[in-house]
Amino acid sequence: MTERMVEVDGIELCTESFGDPSDPPVLLIMGTGASMLWWDEDFCRTLAEGGRYVIRYDHRDTGRSTTYEPGRPGYTGADLVKDAARVLDAHQLQAAHVVGVSAGGALAQLLALDHADRVLSLVLISTSSAVLGERDLPSPTEEFMRFVSAAHVDWSDGESVIGHQVAYARVLAGGRRPFDEAAARALVRHDIERAHDFAAVRHHDALPDGDLSHASLSSIAVPTLVIHGTADPMFPLRHGQALAEQISGATLLALEDAGHGVERADWSTIAAAILEHTSADTSD
Repeated sequence: MTERMVEVDGIELCTESFGDPSDPPVLLIMGTGASMLWWDEDFCRTLAEGGRYVIRYDHRDTGRSTTYEPGRPGYTGADLVKDAARVLDAHQLQAAHVVGVSAGGALAQLLALDHADRVLSLVLISTSSAVLGERDLPSPTEEFMRFVSAAHVDWSDGESVIGHQVAYARVLAGGRRPFDEAAARALVRHDIERAHDFAAVRHHDALPDGDLSHASLSSIAVPTLVIHGTADPMFPLRHGQALAEQISGATLLALEDAGHGVERADWSTIAAAILEHTSADTSD
């Protein structure tokens, strides 16, 4: 693996690659507010060992990428979509298979709509429609909403932030499987220690949309796989089902009792599905 800073259009983005650059490229887009660490190294290596050139990266205001002054983000949601294309540019890739989780899945959809030539295929994990579409979708679970409304964190206190993030990870896990608190705490601590300013992730909660696509998901023409946990508390399963229905030819892989995100218990299943989905490389 090789981590390096890339600068495109005056923006510094921290990226890390795994595998042989001559293999079919897979770009991993994590949810907003989350650094690339949430794509675990072992998961990335599994994809690389399956014959893929894997790239993960830090969004702005996460990890080692460009970080803005508190309360003054210099970008929009549309810029985060363009950042994915910037990462491809920096790695001299015209296009890649794009895998997005949570809000990263929304960014992946928008990349496919507005920059179709950069996307070979889509894998959308734990996400919902990025554009106006079916509106009769279930709200987050009551437990999720209770946590969001009652949670308090002192962003100047590292231990307070760790406690909050671990508690949030527990809620996102969905409650149907054992929760590995020690692993979650170690990951969050590493994330905080690695970041320029971890509190800057709060910018992602209030970003203006910018010039986002208004196209229909039905216009996405690349092969699409939707992966969704049946216990996802943020986007209940119907969100994944609706995505698979709206994107022509899309298939749905439901993960029994899985929550929101890419859980260790599902790594082998998800990796195998991604490798199969990306096995027909259509790059130039």
